[in-house]
Amino acid sequence: MISSQPDPSPITERIPQVWGKVPPRNKNFTGRTDLLTRLHDGLANRVTAVVPHALHGLGGVGKTQMAVEYAYRYRSGYDLVWWIPADQPVLIRSSLASLAQPLGLPSASVSGVEDAANAVLDALRRGEPYTDWLLIFDNADEPEELIDILPQGPGHVLITSRNHRWAGIVDPVQIDVFTREESVEFLTKRVPRGITPKDANRLAEELGDLPLALEQAGALHAETGIAVSEYLELLAQRTSQLLSHGKPTEYPASMTAAWGLSVASLEEKLPEALVLLRYCAFFGPEPIPRDAFSKVVPGLSPQLSSLLADPIRLGRAIGELGRFALARLDLPARTIQVHRLIQALVRDELPAAEQDRLRHEVHLLLAGYTPPDPNKANNWNIYLNALGHFGPAGVAQCQNPAVRQLALNMITYLYSSADYPSAQNFVESFIQEWTTTSGADHEDVLTLHVNLGNLLRELGQYRDAADRSTQTLETIEKALPPDHMTTLRALRGRAADLRASGDFQRAFEIDQNALRRYKAKFGDQDWSTWRAINSVALDYGLRSDYRGARTLLEQTLREIHAQDSQSADPASYLNIYTGLARTVRLSGDYAEACDLGEDAYAYGLEQLGPEHAWTLRAGKDLSTAWRRAGDYGRALELAEDIHQRYVRIYGLDHPDTLAAATCLANIRRTTAQFQEALVLAEDTVRRYPRVYLAEHPYNHACAGNLAVLQRIIGDPGVARKTNEDALAGLELKLGRDHHYSLTVAINLASDLAGLGETESAYRLCSGSLRRLRALLGENHPLTLSAAANTVADLRALGRDKEAEALYADTEERYRRGLTLDHPDARVFLEGRRLDADFDPPPI
Repeated sequence: MISSQPDPSPITERIPQVWGKVPPRNKNFTGRTDLLTRLHDGLANRVTAVVPHALHGLGGVGKTQMAVEYAYRYRSGYDLVWWIPADQPVLIRSSLASLAQPLGLPSASVSGVEDAANAVLDALRRGEPYTDWLLIFDNADEPEELIDILPQGPGHVLITSRNHRWAGIVDPVQIDVFTREESVEFLTKRVPRGITPKDANRLAEELGDLPLALEQAGALHAETGIAVSEYLELLAQRTSQLLSHGKPTEYPASMTAAWGLSVASLEEKLPEALVLLRYCAFFGPEPIPRDAFSKVVPGLSPQLSSLLADPIRLGRAIGELGRFALARLDLPARTIQVHRLIQALVRDELPAAEQDRLRHEVHLLLAGYTPPDPNKANNWNIYLNALGHFGPAGVAQCQNPAVRQLALNMITYLYSSADYPSAQNFVESFIQEWTTTSGADHEDVLTLHVNLGNLLRELGQYRDAADRSTQTLETIEKALPPDHMTTLRALRGRAADLRASGDFQRAFEIDQNALRRYKAKFGDQDWSTWRAINSVALDYGLRSDYRGARTLLEQTLREIHAQDSQSADPASYLNIYTGLARTVRLSGDYAEACDLGEDAYAYGLEQLGPEHAWTLRAGKDLSTAWRRAGDYGRALELAEDIHQRYVRIYGLDHPDTLAAATCLANIRRTTAQFQEALVLAEDTVRRYPRVYLAEHPYNHACAGNLAVLQRIIGDPGVARKTNEDALAGLELKLGRDHHYSLTVAINLASDLAGLGETESAYRLCSGSLRRLRALLGENHPLTLSAAANTVADLRALGRDKEAEALYADTEERYRRGLTLDHPDARVFLEGRRLDADFDPPPI
């Protein structure tokens, strides 16, 4: 329970175990006792909002400061307190995701923003590891954008907002300007010497008891020693000037006048501090990283360049902003934050041309602040710090090449950190803006279209991605050189679309063409080339050429290891490593596939976290390898875990979730959980056509998995029909001499045998055995399964001599390969038929 004591003793106060991003406490916080008590009582209902009184909706009344004070005053009742800037939707997810690691969950740098945020919400809902938590959403001005992400569970949610629509959703606490007593108390506390209660009362009267204006006046008095009478005289003069110019119609006159006096005094004391304030006005209202002002970059004004080049003057200028209460400085976090109302007042004082210049230089500062490689996880915090300033600073409107690259890098960061919805929003908004300013054929616009196609694929929207990519590639091939990076990425994207449509041969041809161009442009020892090689290896595997895929990937990994390059791009490295483990398994070397898969999965857990997309894929493939090797217990446990994670993170209809469901259904069937496997397999077969085209090989191959279960539960006739349809579909797309087609053919032969059509079963099974020997080799486990089933058919036909010869040969091959202790070998030795199944690889 949360203590009702208003201000716990520092000696006995219990400090929250997790305390994150809460702004520094205002040592001059005054009054509001009744409001804080109401706020505390309101949180008994779990959620409440602090909103301004209807007369003071523009800000400056102290909503945020009251939330800060509440956090400090009542923190002993919480185990976790976390502050979330909520004026931009993209910041909400990122801030939630940054709570993952303190909760013992994979951080956003390893699992992606979307996954980490979802994991945090789930942990809060369950109250694990903390039941007494407080989340503060500051400046949540659009209830519709926040309502679906408000965490459920045993903790508390506090919202600050200028939007009175929250009153229809939660019980709000309205905050007004100070009472006169609070104003006087505040000023005498802010200026402990030099102001009398009488003068404080006069000052409060003129400033309308607005807390932000009082803070400005108190800071100016403390810094300059200006007499209250003189301040009031200047205030009256300035208010009269403002009224004559019509300025206060948008902002409180008291705030505008007080701000003007502070600025005038600041300019007189340290002009460069005012210069700095004007730049801060064109960032967002979120904390500005101190390091954004640490580098002199081309295009900055001489005045700012000179200031940035002198760390002593710069430090003094920043300090003066804090002393004059024009900015809040968070020293541990090394940030500068300017109230949005002050930002607006600063901007409005400037001519339009000057606003444009300052805004552009802020773009350049952001570009200089962010490192050039957004794929590296150790750069992600820097990009997160810059993210909140993108929209307010109008980065999308800038046409400077360095700023355009900054925008593209931010999209890459969001993509790499798996915040796909935010990345998509950024891309679509940039496409609209850049197309208007630069034209549809500009290379930056075309790059955005390629990025959007990649995002749509990651979201499982293959058909939309294909439609967009086809149009984009046609335009790119006319507008850009054939070896342009955007052209090459578009080619690889087109190949992925073809794989998603089931056209594996054309995908292979395009990927080979792209790889030749990559090698010509980047050489053999480059990550761009290695990624292109991985795509070609995937194409080899989809054509049943596992030997070719294995050769490519083994050579690539040797080159990566020789250059010690795996840390440069851990996600791509894991992608390639997992591809090799998968190829080795599909080649029939199960024990080696387990060794590789275990190492790849461990690497993913360590470097990227358990919920990163590539770690999940590595885990799914490892489960399959363990199942093939006969380690059913570990395979089932991992398959269940991976499938649960996919459902939670991506939903039921995502292609990776369907692949994980297929993996889980297969191991459940293998461990005799037939009914559970049947339900899951039927559901998966129904869902697959929502993702892939109806004639896609994956749809037919997964239907073949379902047919195995239909036969097992006693419906060989239904299984036969399912397998016949599946085989016809696979032959149409891939031909008979393909791994997938022959897998279904083996199972169809077993259906025929179960129906008593022994001769037909033998012809189909023996023909499949002949084809598998040519395709995969005589010792491949699928070839041996066909051989084992052919032995059973020969015996049923009374052809014992042929059966014994094939039995002896198959037994010896099991002995030398999987060993006679393998579950497949034991089934064979017992004279029973073996079933074959399919696990879909990523496209």
